[in-house]
Amino acid sequence: MKYDLKKKIIYSVIMLALLFGMSYVAAFGMKDGYGSIREIKKGLDLAGGVSITYEIKEDNPSAQDVDDTIYKLQQRVQNYSTEAEVYKEGEKRITVEIPDVTDANAILEELGQPGTLVFLDEAGYTKFADGEEYTPLLTGSDVKNALAGTDSSSTTSKYVVSLEFNEDGKQKFADATTANVGKIIYIIYDGKVVSAPRVNEVITGGSAQIDGMESYEEANTLASYVRIGAMPLELQEMRSQVVGAKLGETAIQTSLLAAAIGFVILCIFMIVMYRVPGFVASLSLVIYVALDIFILSIYEVTLTLSGIAGIILSIGMAVDANVVIFSRIKEEIGAGKGTESAIEQGFKKAMSAVVDGNITTLIAALVLYLRGSGTVKGFAVTLAIGVILSMFTAIVITKTIMKLFFNFGCKAEKFYGAVKNDKVIDFEGKKKITFAIPAGIIVAGIVGMIVFSSMGKGAFNYSLDFVGGTSTTVTFNEEMSLADIDANVIPVIKEATGVNSVQQQKVTNSTQVVFKTDELSLSQREALNTALESKFGVNEESIDSQSISSTVSSEMKRDAVVATILAIICILVYIWFRFKDICFATSAIIALIHDVAVVLVFYVFSRTSVGSTFIACMLTVVGYSVNSTIVIFDRIRGAINAAPDKNKIDYKQLVNESITYTLTRSINTSLTTFIMLLSLFIFGVSSIREFALPLMAGIIAGAYSSVFLTGVLWLMLKNVKEKHEQKAAVKEAERIKAAEAEDAKNLSNSKKKKKDKKNNEG
Repeated sequence: MKYDLKKKIIYSVIMLALLFGMSYVAAFGMKDGYGSIREIKKGLDLAGGVSITYEIKEDNPSAQDVDDTIYKLQQRVQNYSTEAEVYKEGEKRITVEIPDVTDANAILEELGQPGTLVFLDEAGYTKFADGEEYTPLLTGSDVKNALAGTDSSSTTSKYVVSLEFNEDGKQKFADATTANVGKIIYIIYDGKVVSAPRVNEVITGGSAQIDGMESYEEANTLASYVRIGAMPLELQEMRSQVVGAKLGETAIQTSLLAAAIGFVILCIFMIVMYRVPGFVASLSLVIYVALDIFILSIYEVTLTLSGIAGIILSIGMAVDANVVIFSRIKEEIGAGKGTESAIEQGFKKAMSAVVDGNITTLIAALVLYLRGSGTVKGFAVTLAIGVILSMFTAIVITKTIMKLFFNFGCKAEKFYGAVKNDKVIDFEGKKKITFAIPAGIIVAGIVGMIVFSSMGKGAFNYSLDFVGGTSTTVTFNEEMSLADIDANVIPVIKEATGVNSVQQQKVTNSTQVVFKTDELSLSQREALNTALESKFGVNEESIDSQSISSTVSSEMKRDAVVATILAIICILVYIWFRFKDICFATSAIIALIHDVAVVLVFYVFSRTSVGSTFIACMLTVVGYSVNSTIVIFDRIRGAINAAPDKNKIDYKQLVNESITYTLTRSINTSLTTFIMLLSLFIFGVSSIREFALPLMAGIIAGAYSSVFLTGVLWLMLKNVKEKHEQKAAVKEAERIKAAEAEDAKNLSNSKKKKKDKKNNEG
């Protein structure tokens, strides 16, 4: 027995040493910094990147063509990063910004020069070669995507280009291949033949492959031509430059400091509340954060403020999983179990809540990634990575370290704490008050939106990410550091124009700085020019101001809304499947709507800018709230399954007990996440505060709905469902009784007729 214990201790120590060794490698990297925090790709807001401005060749382009071109460019540049931005500048310019790259020429060469793209049959090619007019089989607008790759089944070479057509292009391409089997279709980009594949068969599926390439580079060049040519407008490069981080150096430094402070406070809180398990959780979180950094680095995930939101949520979920487990352990000890048995039972009983809570969030992340775009994709990636890691650390690492501490002698119950669930709070009895409070808040929000709109301020305070603004490029007399710009220039711009928010991007190796603000009137622009001239000696000729469109296009907003709705539907289906009751799923979705509505109300009255982080904030609230709700539902489900006679269950008491027994967990989990956000709010710069503040409101709203709404809503819906089923059962019984009476009557009449017939025959 002692020998087995000795082996367990040795194995545990080895395991722990390996985990911390991996954490060290993850934090500080391997050779050349590979896989370290230094190698994480950062977005435009945190690190800057390459900015390329194109000019539209056509005169008087339609607004629809411009919007379509911007959207297609957005899809194109997401091959480099999901956080790339594309927006209109002035009347005939489109600017592309790609984060965390420094070679503008390489990007230009790979991205290609946008031009016209047409597919011609042999007759059309003859006309094209003779300079005559032709009717193309397809144009670039019919192409959805083109990717280079390899195909071992190809008869000519393994390097191919896979084409995908949109709905219109699918039919056109089917018609074209039908009419040209055995013939050549010419692909012409910007007046030059870039490929001339022969049609081997009719293709009706909307996708095709071009083979015959001698190298991957050749295939990739062709794919690039096809992708960049699939736009309504022709573009010509105007300028390209490397720009600095939007948020500035101070924002990055303070964000890291705030995160570190918040993490330390979080660990102290866990140790105070949960003693040895709290210390174990702190060690697990260190490993979790290190592994998260490692994966973000090696998979080259671009990190932005939206990504940080996903990380904060996943840290909250990692803490939440530990809190659920530790709360169960304390309950088991309070019920008289020994420490070792309590640890085993705590992990076992908490497993379903941990798994279900994480899977619902993982489902949401997957849907958001597949259906979303831009910042939504970035949020989904960091969230998914964090959720998977949080399950691993909670289920594997925390348990391993916990057993190691137990084997080393931390066996006394005092090291783990104990709790007895005696007093039960009547949450159901207080539902009139607890339901009235959020209802009043939401009504006030609707009134506030109407009032602000009537005052001309708008229902929400939209930032330039959503509504566009003014981009002012200033060429200073000497190069300025980011710190100087933050401290000296931005306050002057704010004072001269009266705007509250200014984004700055320093052009690398030059004296130019780009400032982005809300839309400036002519008088505001003149005041800005005067202020820059008097304060910094900048001539008016060195200042170029252009109106810019929003970086979050209408298509991206649509994608975000569709993705969120689909994610909520998938969550509903999963909860319905796991809990075998539509009432659970319905009450969870109602709570989600409540949380989103309360945060929207917060945006209305606080006038916090609604920008690119707004989407991430709302998604974070949804994910966080679902996880808290699952824990309470798991208690209810467990109590129902454990009941010897389900017909004798007092469901009101059961709901009150389930909420009461998880109340400490709900409060502690919300506090741990709130601590991280509060640290960001206190120590961060204004842009970070605008990001943290609504999230804090969302955490409070999510905690409120989980405790006061979801369980009681489930009970109300269950009662309604049962009454409906009882009424249906009564109606069915009455129908059966009436049918039996009718059958009896018909039988009696039949017998009477037979008797009468017999008498008549007699």
